[in-house]
Amino acid sequence: MTSGGLPGVVQEYLAHLTVERGLSVNTLGAYRRDLGRYVTYLGARGRTAPSEITEADVEDFVIALRTGSDGGAPLSASSAARAVVAVRGWHRFCALEGMVGSDPASTVRPPAQPRRLPKAISTDEVERLLEAAGVGDGPAPLRDRAMLELVYSTGARISETVGLDVDDVDLTRGRAAVRLLGKGGKERVVPVGSYAVDAVEAYLVRARPALASAGRGTPALFLNTRGARLSRQSAWAVLRAAAERAGLAGAAHISPHTLRHSFATHLLAGGADVRVVQELLGHASVTTTQLYTLVTPDTLREVYAAAHPRALH
Repeated sequence: MTSGGLPGVVQEYLAHLTVERGLSVNTLGAYRRDLGRYVTYLGARGRTAPSEITEADVEDFVIALRTGSDGGAPLSASSAARAVVAVRGWHRFCALEGMVGSDPASTVRPPAQPRRLPKAISTDEVERLLEAAGVGDGPAPLRDRAMLELVYSTGARISETVGLDVDDVDLTRGRAAVRLLGKGGKERVVPVGSYAVDAVEAYLVRARPALASAGRGTPALFLNTRGARLSRQSAWAVLRAAAERAGLAGAAHISPHTLRHSFATHLLAGGADVRVVQELLGHASVTTTQLYTLVTPDTLREVYAAAHPRALH
């Protein structure tokens, strides 16, 4: 083994990364810190050579990274995951260099990243947003209201929405629907609610012809002032402006995806089956849709307090 014990082997590994992998100075610095903490931790356990390190040592270090039980600062899940990558890479290096017969870190996994709740706005905030989108004169407000009503009514991605042609929308009362082209070219047909039908009809009759007159003729449903298909960037700007006009909290962070999240959250809150919502959203896996069924600790406490017979005196 390299002279200098475990710190010496770490130096060898870092030199290898510098030459073979060309990692950035920042990444190398992070690896150096993470492995330095690991070596200190191993030293406290009496380990002096790679061959003495067990799988339990590695697993306990992962716990120490999150809890700070080794005397170091507790790390977030993402920072701890980076440290685990460094540790696993170092052990793999030791095995490839013949310093150990087996790799004790090969089956150790980084700590799971917390599942983030998708951001949603309330039904009241959605109404304020949609009202604000339609304020003003000329064809643009009618277009903006129709577009956002359609996004919230169908849960469509903004790329799917601006990609719509006039023929993709059936506004027949009682069976109104829109044909959306999702990821991987997968097509789905989604019902359209009556408010969105009214808004799209108003746009088609009173606004789209005026916008189309500036262009060369396009089948696109939503047009810009030059008569061409509205871009994703312009659609984002429309939403941002409406959110600010409506005075919504965190307006700068509201995106078209916020309406998609709100569509899913409000459907599930209303009792819709998660697999139906999966179909409407065009998710390939129900696991993705199930993110919307996660509840916050506050909601858990409220439901518990209201529902459990011995929760309150």
